[in-house]
Amino acid sequence: MEEYMRFKLLGKSGLRVSELCLGAMTFGTAWEMGADKEESRRVFDTYAEAGGNFIDTANKYHEGESERMVGEFIKADREHFVLATKYTLFMRHGDPNFSGNHRKNMVQSLEASLKRLDTDYIDLYWLHAWDYLTPVEEVMRALDDMVRAGKILYVGISDTPAWIVSRANMLAELKGWSPFVALQIEYSLLERTVERELIPMARELDLAVTPWGVLGAGMLSGKYNDRKKELLEDKNHRLSEQSPKLAKEKNFEIAEEVIKVAKDIGKDPTQVALRWIIQRSDNIIPIVGARRAEQLKSNLGCLDFELSDDIVKRLDDVSKIDMGFPHSFLENDNILDIVYSGMHREIDNHRKHPVLSRAKRGV
Repeated sequence: MEEYMRFKLLGKSGLRVSELCLGAMTFGTAWEMGADKEESRRVFDTYAEAGGNFIDTANKYHEGESERMVGEFIKADREHFVLATKYTLFMRHGDPNFSGNHRKNMVQSLEASLKRLDTDYIDLYWLHAWDYLTPVEEVMRALDDMVRAGKILYVGISDTPAWIVSRANMLAELKGWSPFVALQIEYSLLERTVERELIPMARELDLAVTPWGVLGAGMLSGKYNDRKKELLEDKNHRLSEQSPKLAKEKNFEIAEEVIKVAKDIGKDPTQVALRWIIQRSDNIIPIVGARRAEQLKSNLGCLDFELSDDIVKRLDDVSKIDMGFPHSFLENDNILDIVYSGMHREIDNHRKHPVLSRAKRGV
């Protein structure tokens, strides 16, 4: 396969990563979902042959099996690949210090990941989820110590409220510690609530956004729409229990529009859903995973086209969310008038804040 993937800077860093990140959560068979080593290797090779260099895994994925596979797959050209892994989730159930964000778990998790990955360093080390117990100061100082020790090069944060990320990076800036350069969040046509706080924060702090769940647990592929009645009526259905998204009628409406758009432009629904999120912002690098190489090949087709403004509007409209307070309040015409002295439509804002951009267009 001819290389065709372009590259992006990872947030406020000089690190170059491919425009799609390969998620390795499917690498392994310890959980119900996943692929064996042979198929995982085919998925990896398909991604690498397309020019991809950015691999995302975690210590918890398939109880360490994913990291071992990734380490083996990249070993022949370790320096070429940007390797990302995570810590936080438990690796020994029932032991309070084998999970969480604190320094002890960070150090022991990192050492164990380095052994499984068979490498001396991690390019991007993620805090996997906020634990609400560990002080921000402890997290940022401990991560900086790992950077200074040469065991990790950059740090990122996943599944954490915007106010905590903002506080952490301001603290790092004041102390001269390593700041977060990337943010990992759930983001898709089915999950747009991150547009309230997390996405604007990432834009302001120049964080790369690496969304997971971009296909809405497979729902945006359209494969469940033929079973809509069954899944909505049987709340105890196994699939509905595994993915609550399948129990929401609104999500089926969104998936149906994706299917219609795909037919209109001659693309697959998964390609449309991925393309929509790619076009949200230049700092977005979606994480794509697959159980089979053929699935990944199809997903890579999202790089071959662009959605027109009209198509984007169709998808935006069907998936629109209530922005809530203070966002909806600050977009009110009367409030805009008194805040900007009636001049909000006459001010050119090079920072492109969404409120003023919409106001200038008269939306």
